[in-house]
Amino acid sequence: MAVESPGVRTREEHREDSDARVIARSRDEPEHFAALFDRYADAVHRYVARRIGPEAAEDLMAETFTTAFQRRHTYDLTRADARPWLFGIATNLMGRHRRAEARRLKALAKVPEPVQHEEPVADRAVARAGATGVRRELAAALARLSARHRDVVLLVAWGDLGYEEAAQALGVPVGTVRSRLNRARKKLREALGGSDPTAFREADPHA
Repeated sequence: MAVESPGVRTREEHREDSDARVIARSRDEPEHFAALFDRYADAVHRYVARRIGPEAAEDLMAETFTTAFQRRHTYDLTRADARPWLFGIATNLMGRHRRAEARRLKALAKVPEPVQHEEPVADRAVARAGATGVRRELAAALARLSARHRDVVLLVAWGDLGYEEAAQALGVPVGTVRSRLNRARKKLREALGGSDPTAFREADPHA
């Protein structure tokens, strides 16, 4: 938790300003944009790390905010919440990592089960890969999804965005998000033997 210091606004005071107001001020006073980083850097980093691994997550998270800063003059100030915008930028940037993401998911799908009475080999391997709770079956199922379907389901499940927010992030109609999500869930249910494919939204990152 951040330690408050003289001259620094408290968390409650900080929240009084919407993301849109922060971005608007940053257009003339760029230093204000740092508030957006403080609010969302951790969330963006977690989302990216789950998808492409912790090794590349730091750089891509930084690139997300660099890109957002460069595009702040184009931000729609009628949107108070900038999370969908930031997650959309991160998702677009991950387009360069599609193959790496698919390879990672396929590798996670092959991680062996822990051997009883021995050190959990699978846990070590999954931790090294930054799996954050991804089960073998789920990793394999996600790897088989198309990129556009995987983007939607993971923005909702791991990015914790609603349908409208996911639509904003991807720049598509909300109906398209619903359609893609329904198709993705159907495929995941089939791959997981009927299990709820959204259960991994709350997966323990240390599982």
